[in-house]
Amino acid sequence: MTPGREGPEDLHVRLWVTPARLVGLRHTLSRWAHGTALSAERQEDLVLAAYEALANSAEHAYSAGRGGPVEITARCVRDELTVVVTDEGRWRTPDPAEHLRGRGRPLMKVLADTVATVHRANGTTVTMSWRLGAC
Repeated sequence: MTPGREGPEDLHVRLWVTPARLVGLRHTLSRWAHGTALSAERQEDLVLAAYEALANSAEHAYSAGRGGPVEITARCVRDELTVVVTDEGRWRTPDPAEHLRGRGRPLMKVLADTVATVHRANGTTVTMSWRLGAC
């Protein structure tokens, strides 16, 4: 724990992510969330929302599914828990003809209290947060 604050240490992982590596990240995030004051249901919300952001990076930010660098940071400060997922890929507008995909971003917005997405020339950052009593 960080002095002067309750709750888990920040989680920070940077790696080359591919769809196959997402399961390990999901387990790491789940273990981290377990140490927070979120209810079990909200912990599952956090893990699923973060997984969706990671999956978008792994599948859409980089060409031909080869993956690329992704960074995830999870932090619990006072009464808010924040998860930030950043990639260095290129944003591609979803294909409107693809009806079986494209549910990740709306799902994140339902699962988190706030979601903000910033697209830059050198990548995308998704910031999600959950309000709670205390970390």
